[in-house]
Amino acid sequence: MLVVSLAGSPSQRSRSAVLLDIAGDWLHQRGVEVVRYGVRDFDAADLLHARFDSPRVQQLLEHVARADALLIATPVYKASVAGALKTLLDLLPERALAHKAVLPLATGGSVAHMLAVDYSLKPVLAALKAQEILHGVYATDAQIAYAEPQRPARLAPELHERLVESLQQLYAALARRPQPLNPQLLPERLASARWSI
Repeated sequence: MLVVSLAGSPSQRSRSAVLLDIAGDWLHQRGVEVVRYGVRDFDAADLLHARFDSPRVQQLLEHVARADALLIATPVYKASVAGALKTLLDLLPERALAHKAVLPLATGGSVAHMLAVDYSLKPVLAALKAQEILHGVYATDAQIAYAEPQRPARLAPELHERLVESLQQLYAALARRPQPLNPQLLPERLASARWSI
């Protein structure tokens, strides 16, 4: 199973990225391959000028095409998702998220921006034909503590519980996905089948 994680914050230090990293680590501990991208990984000119032929953009497109699911995290700025994330999502083909589950994660200064995910991110994911958009997790900045020299990043207990619950739903969605058929399987079964007329 492959999950692509997209960090939407343009900042070097980001609470939404902390949330995303903890989620990615949780999946990785359960045997899920997680490929991580952030808007900071891309040349700004490639994003602004929609350079689909950029090697880094091509690499992202290949991983998204192979992915079973996506984790997408964004800070909420002025009641909307980060503009850099929207610009990156605009580079994906129209049906890029077909047959994929998506777990949106967001952080903001207060609970007043809690619906930003529903009103600004989920419509974009739906336009990309995401098969299953999970409820998602919204956290306030006060619920996330950055890592310190002797301490890992920490989440408030209630937030950690909600995140794990959402990750369990994503993991269940991954388990429900049909697995690709081995092209050698059918000829082997036909050759070993007992035929009668």
